[in-house]
Amino acid sequence: MAVLETVVIAFWAMIPAYVPNNAAVLGGGGRPIDGGRTMGDSRLLGDGKTWRGTAAGIAAGLVLAGVLTVLAENVSDVLGFAVPEFAPLAAVGLAAGAMLGDILASFLKRRTGRRRGAMFPGLDQLDFVVVSLPLTALLAPDWFREWFSPAVILVIVVLTPVLHVTTNMIAYKLGLKNEPW
Repeated sequence: MAVLETVVIAFWAMIPAYVPNNAAVLGGGGRPIDGGRTMGDSRLLGDGKTWRGTAAGIAAGLVLAGVLTVLAENVSDVLGFAVPEFAPLAAVGLAAGAMLGDILASFLKRRTGRRRGAMFPGLDQLDFVVVSLPLTALLAPDWFREWFSPAVILVIVVLTPVLHVTTNMIAYKLGLKNEPW
């Protein structure tokens, strides 16, 4: 597999996991998932993790997976190599795993004394990858093995932090985020 092909497949395959957290910010608000409950002196998750935002994020990932599946054959013809069509359970694993990873990261941030929006290098950039990939492998193992070679996973682990920092800086500059990380 050529380097460009590997990068394109990695990016294409992860779009349903890349977008949910951004969609959650745009579609969020409402009732917090933790209902205001605390553990020790801090909230379980905080006001930033809401049911509406989580639903919006998962829905956005699923819709994108559907759109990408419709486009995959034509894009593959143009590129000269195949890009993934998303099995339904793969789409669920990627989108829901991304949101679950973000929720678990919020829980870890609260346990380490970090306030909402506080930086947590590494965790902030890869939380959704660390959960979405294993969940997808569990829900759609054949699809996962077909598209997530070790080379593709390596590209994801390297590419994701760069994309994450870049998109967060753009969102911050546009006033969509309160902090640039």
